[in-house]
Amino acid sequence: MKDKHIESIDKSVPLFVDLDGTLLKSDLLFESLFALIKLNFFNVFMLPMWLLEGKAGFKAQIAGRVTINPRLLPYNLPFLKYLRKEHESGRKLILATASNEILVHKIAEYLDIFSDVLASTSEKNLSGKVKLKEIQDYCHGEPFDYAGNDKVDLKIFPFTRKSILVNSTTALVKKTQKVSNLEQIFEDQKKGIMPYLKAIRVHQWMKNILIFVALVASHNLFNVHAVINVLIGFFSFSFCASSMYIFNDLLDLPSDRDHKRKKFRPFAAGDVSIQDGIFLMFILLGLAFGLAATISISYLGVLLMYMLITLSYSLCLKTYVLIDVLILAGLYTLRVIAGAVAISVVMSFWLLAFSMFMFLNLALVKRCSELITLSETKVESAKGRDYQVTDLDMLKSMGIASGYLSTLVVAFYVNSPDVLVHYPHPKILWLLCPILLYWVSRVWLKTGRGEMHHDPLVFSIKDRGSRFVAVMVIVVVFFASMG
Repeated sequence: MKDKHIESIDKSVPLFVDLDGTLLKSDLLFESLFALIKLNFFNVFMLPMWLLEGKAGFKAQIAGRVTINPRLLPYNLPFLKYLRKEHESGRKLILATASNEILVHKIAEYLDIFSDVLASTSEKNLSGKVKLKEIQDYCHGEPFDYAGNDKVDLKIFPFTRKSILVNSTTALVKKTQKVSNLEQIFEDQKKGIMPYLKAIRVHQWMKNILIFVALVASHNLFNVHAVINVLIGFFSFSFCASSMYIFNDLLDLPSDRDHKRKKFRPFAAGDVSIQDGIFLMFILLGLAFGLAATISISYLGVLLMYMLITLSYSLCLKTYVLIDVLILAGLYTLRVIAGAVAISVVMSFWLLAFSMFMFLNLALVKRCSELITLSETKVESAKGRDYQVTDLDMLKSMGIASGYLSTLVVAFYVNSPDVLVHYPHPKILWLLCPILLYWVSRVWLKTGRGEMHHDPLVFSIKDRGSRFVAVMVIVVVFFASMG
């Protein structure tokens, strides 16, 4: 917090406090909008009709249909601490915001530091000059102080006795100093590019390495055109996946904030605004489908299928027991299929079967690791998912069986006539079976000990034992391929 005192504060002068971006590191309209979408996605089609009622009516329509938990909102903590001290000293605080009164009153009741609330109604949008008039009428021409964060507040600052800025830009600070007596500046938001990189989850792009599987399996590593297509496909899939991660995070804001690890995600913590998230989501989608179109119509179709399945998963399917892990396994497999489509090769039955069993194994590892974490915190069920801690043993059995079945598929492939097409020495490939059995067993051992990363693919890339297994697989395949 930057503290710039000009003179001692007169406690008899009321302080009017803006909500969105000032008291909150978020915007209540967008918070409630995504709560509405999560409640029922088809509400999206009602939004244009509500907009015809004007901004005030639009906010009222949404506010009347959703519930916001004030405890889980991302407050600007240094500023909130300042307000509590002002309240304890007897100063009158009024919450003055353009957000709808239905939601604002719940926040005021929860914080219990505001003596009054000025907010938008279904007929009036309390912003800019409208808010200024409401404040002046409330004060009957007496002096007042105001805390804000946005350029729209420049319509209010010139009429204040003193002003306060929270998480504002350098340009707005300079403009405010010219028109008002700027008393304090509060900062409680991470700056720079890192929060945005975390928001798009660049580290999760490692999953999309699966797109290269078909390139390797079809022995096209030295086909320049195929390699270029797969590289384009990798970035296309990565951009699309990142946009879906953003959408999923915006839908899951309340549950993420109530999670010991996920509460630090950029949107949940308020380090990246929801508005920026929406903009970034559409930019990434445009890039994803633009790149996909340069490969082929078929690849474009696969990417569209991935997006639709991911949307369905985020909106609904992830709440159904076992359906969610089957969808996750399917999305991993779809990445492998996308790689095959990108280079126009037919994906073999063997690779498809192996992928489904192996990725179901990994999806179940993910769920089991989450349930183990819950059991350690004495929580009986996963929020937003139809799983109980008591399901752990059954899910482990399913996952281990699926992992071993993937190894069995490899054994059948090695013993089939198809193997002779690419491998002059197929018997060497038998070594893959004990290697895979070791790796699957290791993964489940780590999961049972509570040492598994929440994303098993990320664990596989970081884990030394898994990297050793990958090297061994490459060595075995190399010697089996030698003519």
